[in-house]
Amino acid sequence: MQHALPLDAAGTLNPEPRTLNPVFVRHPRARRYVIRVVDDGTVRVTVPRWGSKREALAFAEQQRAWIDKQRRRVEQDRLQPRPVPLAPDVERAFRARAARELPARLLELAVERGLQVSRVSVRNQRWRWGSCSPNGHICLNWRLVTMPAWVRDYVLIHELMHLRRLDHSPTFWKFVAAACPEYQEARRYLRSHGTNTLVVS
Repeated sequence: MQHALPLDAAGTLNPEPRTLNPVFVRHPRARRYVIRVVDDGTVRVTVPRWGSKREALAFAEQQRAWIDKQRRRVEQDRLQPRPVPLAPDVERAFRARAARELPARLLELAVERGLQVSRVSVRNQRWRWGSCSPNGHICLNWRLVTMPAWVRDYVLIHELMHLRRLDHSPTFWKFVAAACPEYQEARRYLRSHGTNTLVVS
């Protein structure tokens, strides 16, 4: 697997890794250290009430490979043309279509695979294409209706496979591969054509 080369904001190679320089944010309700790379490449580390900046910095250093990967994604996204926002009436039409088509297609795929879905919701999810709860409630992003059918079906199958395995272990991906042999191509399509803030979880 090829890894993306580090780029600076102008799209040229940046041979030296950026300094970490995290921003620490103490949160009284946080239960653990949480790292987030924001849109300008800044690293934000949430520190629980009992935590310390020293431990937070050590944790961030341990996650350096992940942080560098997220920063590369942010920098590469800056080079991509920004999507044109949909007109309100167009968005309403897409949402109505999604409410009609996505649950029906999900349940069709579930029946084909002998799986039981407890509930289906179509939402305006900011961070995810879809999600599946432990009780079998599957949420889908309405924007899936704008994707090619084979990409949309991959996301639906991905969430359905969480009914069999609620994680992203090798066993889970074997289930996905068996049910959707072209899933790798669909994932590449989502990374190339979908907004970088959305993930399949």
